[in-house]
Amino acid sequence: MTDALPPSTDAELRRFDLTVEQAVALQNTLRARVVLAPPKGFAPTLVAGLDVSMEKFADVGYAGVVVLERPGLRTVEQAAVVSPLRFPYVPGLLSFRELPLVVAAWERLSTRPDVLIFDGQGYAHPRRFGIACHGGLLFGVPSIGCAKSILVGRHGPLAPERGARAPLEHRGEVVGMAVRLRDRVNPVYISPGHLMDVETAVDVVLSVSAGYREPETTRRAHKLVNEERRKAKS
Repeated sequence: MTDALPPSTDAELRRFDLTVEQAVALQNTLRARVVLAPPKGFAPTLVAGLDVSMEKFADVGYAGVVVLERPGLRTVEQAAVVSPLRFPYVPGLLSFRELPLVVAAWERLSTRPDVLIFDGQGYAHPRRFGIACHGGLLFGVPSIGCAKSILVGRHGPLAPERGARAPLEHRGEVVGMAVRLRDRVNPVYISPGHLMDVETAVDVVLSVSAGYREPETTRRAHKLVNEERRKAKS
């Protein structure tokens, strides 16, 4: 294990208390910083899943980070928080609503993951700056978006078996990949965040998948935040 690094102190990356118009403008500015290639010699061992859960009309959310080791998918560490929600739900602006909570959970970790898998979009976003791009820049760690639904783009048919894939295209550009993680179940939609490309992102997600529709990173992070919700209610 290595000590986790704090989130970036770059003021632009930590600006969350914005209007919708300001948030869109900031995305358009920050997307130029995204690097769509993994670091040289990228071979991650510690893979983190990040998830945020909230109830309809609630003013608080629950964020969790679970770090898994590969191979084997042993849980190395996990952290969860309850924190106020300060930005409205706006499609395409998820990072401004959820990242402040994720930062609070991240700061409780003593382990620095090698790669992050967000339950949301990365480059497959109307402004090419989903939560995985924003989060990857903020934490300075290679990042991946793995979503259950499409925000932008279309793809062709997939074969029924696990590992089947089809490029997700938007405005003439491949922005991600539809990938089936289990035979004959709906695919997930994988896109690079920061310090990542499409093929490497798909390889990483498949490597932490264990027979369910979602990768284990997402499943365990989701379980963690649901446990945090139950504790808060009791």
